[in-house]
Amino acid sequence: MANFTTHIAVGTIVSGTLATLTLAADVIAPDNLIAVTMAGVLGSVLPDIDLKDSRPAKALFSGLAVFLSFTVLFSFAYNFSIVEMWILWLGTFFAVRYPIKATFHRFSYHRGIWHSVLAGLFFCFVTAALFKFRFGRHEGVAWLAGGFMFVGYLTHLVLDEIYSVDVLDTRVKASFGTALKLFDGRRPLDSIAIAAAAIGAFMLTPPPTTFVDGITSRSLWAGLQQRFLPQDNKLFGIVAYPKRLTAEPAAVSPIATGSIPAPAAAVPPAAAPPTALEASPPATDSK
Repeated sequence: MANFTTHIAVGTIVSGTLATLTLAADVIAPDNLIAVTMAGVLGSVLPDIDLKDSRPAKALFSGLAVFLSFTVLFSFAYNFSIVEMWILWLGTFFAVRYPIKATFHRFSYHRGIWHSVLAGLFFCFVTAALFKFRFGRHEGVAWLAGGFMFVGYLTHLVLDEIYSVDVLDTRVKASFGTALKLFDGRRPLDSIAIAAAAIGAFMLTPPPTTFVDGITSRSLWAGLQQRFLPQDNKLFGIVAYPKRLTAEPAAVSPIATGSIPAPAAAVPPAAAPPTALEASPPATDSK
């Protein structure tokens, strides 16, 4: 399998590529994009939480212990005394960090249910729910974070499968087929449990309508196509290749900073679906 450094590097590249497209499409504010991109990077190492002594497992349970302990602390801040709050805070931290972590690793094994698409969907839904209801993000941003998490998760599984093929020795390792799978056929009960957890997590997610409408809008993809190559045949402001002469240059609507105009002929303005995952006030005419 690929090591931790490789997973982080490839996960960062994939998440960065998606972040670039998202930023160019102008569907999310830059401050939200940082958190969304980090969700993708986290997803690229998350499947290795079933390794008892792996860095992802240690980091995950440490971070989860900190997050849950402060959540409990702030939830009961006005109900108990200072000493009682200290007990709740530290008790939650150590419970998650040690006994819960030990129990998790006792009933899991490497490349089991956590190396499956089903587990990736579970974490996708959990991420969307956390971004919406815990971090207070817009529902479109929440689902975008869940999407980044899922892509990062799949990147890890695919990379492990690639490393299961010894190209130089032209042979397939015994681990081939254990990393990327829909569910864990060796332990059906684990697959049923994670499927039930994924359904439960999906029921807690915000409505996906804004996200679906955003990524399927024709104006968004038209804008990405328009911005894919440098304008005026210039790369970083320098002429990179000769401009092809045409009898009548096609009229191209200018791209305003922070927005992507919809093609007038393809999508009428009144019928154009929203192009942003976050609600924004209409631009005012400054004539």
